[in-house]
Amino acid sequence: MKKSDLGVAVYLLCAILFFIIPIPNFLLDAMLAFNIGMALMILFTSLFVKEVLDMSYFPTLLLFTTIFRISLNVSSTRLILSTGNPGNVVETFGKFVGGNNLIIGAIVFIVLVIVQFVVINKGSERVAEVTARFTLDAMPGKQMAIDADLNTGAITDQQAKERREKIQQESSFFGAMDGATKYVKGDATAGIIITMINLVGGTVLGILEQGLDVMSALQRYGLLTIGDGLVSQIPSMLISLATGILVTKASKEADFSSVLIKQLFGIPRVLYMVGGTMVALGVVTPLNDLLFIAFGAAFLITGRNISNTAKVEEIEETVESPENQAEEIRRPENVVSLLSVDPIELEFGYGIIPLADVNQGGDLLDRVIMIRRQVALELGTVVPIIRLRDNIQLNPNQYIIKIKGIQVTEGEILFDHYMAMNPGYVEEEISGIPTFEPSFHLPAIWITESQRERAESFGYTVVDPPSIIATHITEVIKEHIAELLTRQDVNNLVNNLKESNPVLVEELTPKLMGLGEIQKVLQNLLREQISIRDLLTIFECLADHAATTRDTDVLTEYVRQALKRSISAKYFPANETTSVVTLDPKVEQDIMSSVKQTEQGAYLTMDPERTKAIISSLEEELAKLENLGKNPIVITSPIVRMYFMKLTEDYVKDLIVVSYNEIDSNVELQSVGMVTG
Repeated sequence: MKKSDLGVAVYLLCAILFFIIPIPNFLLDAMLAFNIGMALMILFTSLFVKEVLDMSYFPTLLLFTTIFRISLNVSSTRLILSTGNPGNVVETFGKFVGGNNLIIGAIVFIVLVIVQFVVINKGSERVAEVTARFTLDAMPGKQMAIDADLNTGAITDQQAKERREKIQQESSFFGAMDGATKYVKGDATAGIIITMINLVGGTVLGILEQGLDVMSALQRYGLLTIGDGLVSQIPSMLISLATGILVTKASKEADFSSVLIKQLFGIPRVLYMVGGTMVALGVVTPLNDLLFIAFGAAFLITGRNISNTAKVEEIEETVESPENQAEEIRRPENVVSLLSVDPIELEFGYGIIPLADVNQGGDLLDRVIMIRRQVALELGTVVPIIRLRDNIQLNPNQYIIKIKGIQVTEGEILFDHYMAMNPGYVEEEISGIPTFEPSFHLPAIWITESQRERAESFGYTVVDPPSIIATHITEVIKEHIAELLTRQDVNNLVNNLKESNPVLVEELTPKLMGLGEIQKVLQNLLREQISIRDLLTIFECLADHAATTRDTDVLTEYVRQALKRSISAKYFPANETTSVVTLDPKVEQDIMSSVKQTEQGAYLTMDPERTKAIISSLEEELAKLENLGKNPIVITSPIVRMYFMKLTEDYVKDLIVVSYNEIDSNVELQSVGMVTG
C-alpha cells in the first residue's frame, strides 16, 4: 500500500473512531490544530490553482473534511459534558476569542454563524448550482466547436481528444460540486445544533452534578460551548470560503492574486478618481484629514506609476514589433512550414463566408464533419482533415476544391438562392437563372426563397447552397480517395485490426507483404469505389494468395472475388434483374494476347485502331444502358477484368467493370448488348 493510500485511510478511520471512542483532551487539541491547518491548506490551494480541474477531487475532499470536523465536534461535546475539560484549544478559543465574556463570545459566535450560513454557504450553493447547469447546457456547443476546429485543421486528433476529456471532467466536477455544497450547508446547521446541546446539557450537568448555581454553570459551560463552536465553525468557514472561491474562479491563464490585482488596479484614471475623492473627503468633511489625504495620495501615486509603466510597455512593444516580425521572417522553420501541403482544401470567396461562420448561422462545418463520417461508413477509410479557408482573390460566390495543393474543380453558388433541378419528368417550367450543378454537371436553375415551395410542388429537386458544396466535396473525395490513402493511414488500419486479429496481421505483414504493397491493393479497391471496411476479409484473402504472387494487381482481383457479396450488394439490387453489357470472347482474347509481363508489372500493347474500335463499340452499348436509366456495368471474365478496366479508364468515366467471379449466385442479370469492336 502506498503512503498516500495509508494516509487517507487513517484520516477516515480516525473520523469514524472519534464518533465511538472517547479521546483524551491532549489528543483532541492535536486533532483540532490539525483540522485548522487542513482548512488553511485547502483555502490557499483553492486560491492559487490556475483552474478548477487542478482540484478535481475537491467535492470528495469536502466530504472527508466535513465528517472529520463533525467527529471532532462530537468528541469535544463528550469531554465538555463528561469532564468539563475539553482541552487547551477549546478553552482558549472560548476565553481569548470571546474576551472571557459570555455575552461577547456569544455575539461573536452568532455573527460568525450568520456570515457563514447566510452569506458564504448560501452564495456558494447557488453559484455551484448555476455553474453546473450552464456547464451541462454548454456541452453540446463545446463538442461541436471541437469538431469544427478538428475539421478545419486548427487542432490535431490528440488535442481534440484531450479537449473532449476536459469537457467531461468539468461537467462531472461541477455536477459533483452542486451536490457537495449541500454538505457544507448541513455542516453549519449541525454545528448550531451541537452548540445548543452543549450549552443546555452543560448547564444542566453543572447545576445537578457539580452543585453550581445557574449563573456559574452558564458562565463556565457557556464559554466552553462558545470555544467548541468557534473552533469548529472557523475551519468550516474557511472551507466554505474555499468552495466559493473555487466555483467562482474564472481565470485559467494565471494565479488568482495576480489577475485580481491587475484587474482591480489596472486602470490609472480609476485610481485618479478614487484618490481625488479620498483627498476631498479629508479636506472638506470633518473626517480624519491626515488619514484620508494619506490614502488619497497613495491612490494618486499608484495611478501615476501604472500610467508610466503602461506607456513604457507600449513604446517597447512598438519598437519590438518590427524586430519580431523581421526575426519571424528570418527564422528557417518558417520556410519549412511552407512546404507542408493540406490533403484537401476548400477555398471560397467572401460571399460564402456566412455559410462557414457558425456565429452567422452557417452549418458548413457540421456538414464537413458528416462528410468524413459518411465516407468512413461507405468506403471504410478515414478522410484527412478538410481545411476550410477564405480567399479574397476568388469571386465572391466562387469556391475551389484542392487536392494536395492543386485545384481539381471549382463551383459557383448564389448565397441567398436555391438550386432547382428537373429530375426528368417535370413539364412545368419556372423562371430563374440557368446554371449547372457542379458535382454532376446537370442543368439547373437558381431560384429565390419565394419560389422554393412552388418548385417543390412541381417535382423539382431543390437544394440549398451548403448542400451543393457538401455534395461536391463528397464526390471529389470519393474520386480521389485512393491517392489520399497514405502509408500512415494504412498503418493505422493495420494496428486497429491487430487489436482483434493479431495472428492474421502478424502472418501477413511484414512476412508476406510490406505496408506499401498492402497500400497499393487498398488503393486499387478504393479507385473503383469498393469499400475496404471489411479489412478482415481483405487480409484473409491476401494472406492466402500473397505466398504465390506479389503482383498487387492480381492480388486485388483475388480480394475483389472475396468481397463478391458486398460488390453484388453495391451494384446488383436484390429481387431485381440488372441490365448489363458483356464482352465478346474474341475481344477478351485480343486483350489477353496484347498483355506484356515485365518485372514492373503487366501492361497492354494493343493496336490503337483496335483500341478505338473497342471503345466505340463500348460507347454504343453503354448508350443503351443510359437510355434505360441503368448504371454503366460491363461483365467480363475474371482474368480480363483488370486489363479491360485499364484499357477504358482514360476514355469512359464512371464505368463499372465486374467479373463473373465477383457476382453472387442469386443475382439476376440481363445482357442488353455485347462489346465487339
